[in-house]
Amino acid sequence: MIYILEDDASIRKLVVYTLNSQGMEAEGFERPSQFWRALGEKKPDLLLLDIMLPEEDGLQVLGRLRADPATRKLPVLMLTAKSTEYDKVLGLDQGADDYIAKPFGMMELMARIRAALRHSAPEEERGVCRIGKLSVDPKRHMVRVGDREVTLTLKEFQLLALLMERQGTVFTRDQLLNTIWGYEFDGASRTVDVHVRTLRQKLGECGSYIETVRGVGYKISGD
Repeated sequence: MIYILEDDASIRKLVVYTLNSQGMEAEGFERPSQFWRALGEKKPDLLLLDIMLPEEDGLQVLGRLRADPATRKLPVLMLTAKSTEYDKVLGLDQGADDYIAKPFGMMELMARIRAALRHSAPEEERGVCRIGKLSVDPKRHMVRVGDREVTLTLKEFQLLALLMERQGTVFTRDQLLNTIWGYEFDGASRTVDVHVRTLRQKLGECGSYIETVRGVGYKISGD
């Protein structure tokens, strides 16, 4: 879950929509009082925090978060129109993990969010590949869709792990056959299609992440 504390409704709604479209849960708040109430019920994985806010400014909110042991390590990205070097240093010195000046692009924002989430992950979770609700842990040979663990065959896991580790790369059927099944495999490229179809079924809502590139092969896109 990602919280957005931003009093500009247009920005808040756009960020929530973008996060949701990428398979991430997100909730926006106009006022710090709304945010504090929500925080008391559920702690997010990351906070996008504006500086210029009603009731109390973002730096005060950040200070309270860092003073509380329960939220001291919560990743916080500052979103603000203040873009001078002094303002950036002030925010970072007070404990912000990153600083994004308005106006900002959604692709850059998503990249910053993914980086912050990776850096905040426990040591045992580093190296885990994620996109939306789907995560693949090559070391522990584990696949999860949200809170649900998915059981895959060895070849299904290897196929999914390869696509996840090389997000955005289009693999031809022959490349996948050679990499997963080996050069001496004498099966047809239909083998790949069958495994992809089964994978999509097992992944449920995340099955659509595996994209068919017509006339070429398959990919998983992080965009």
